[in-house]
Amino acid sequence: MRRIASTALGCVFVLGLAACATPGPQPGEMEVRRGTIEQINATQIQTNQHQGLGAVVGGVAGLGIGSLIGAGTGRDVAMVAGTIGGALIGNEVQKKHDQPIPGQQIFVRTSSGVLVSITQPVNAALRVGQRVYIEGNGEGARVVPQQ
Repeated sequence: MRRIASTALGCVFVLGLAACATPGPQPGEMEVRRGTIEQINATQIQTNQHQGLGAVVGGVAGLGIGSLIGAGTGRDVAMVAGTIGGALIGNEVQKKHDQPIPGQQIFVRTSSGVLVSITQPVNAALRVGQRVYIEGNGEGARVVPQQ
């Protein structure tokens, strides 16, 4: 059972490290396109900035509490159960505290005629009819005003 508890603790730490990892810069050049804003809609953007942190903290807390219960095999079982239960509870608590942020869904007609939709945090400098650049692509794309 100690082996199971050690393995569970190791998994919790590995998951914690993976949750804290951020992707590095992508190789290559950034794509920049020109266009004109056709429409701007207010929206909410879900944050996933601290994804996994609640599970890690809850798992460690559950492990600590489980280690205080019983002795021998009973303690090992309590530690594993505490780690799993704490991780589940910590994840649910975190989900309830992650609040969405104000954002904009911006529709841009590119110079090639393609209509592109980009959702990003609010930029008060953007307005319908304005000439803009679309920097990047996919999830990392952003609309910025032309100077």
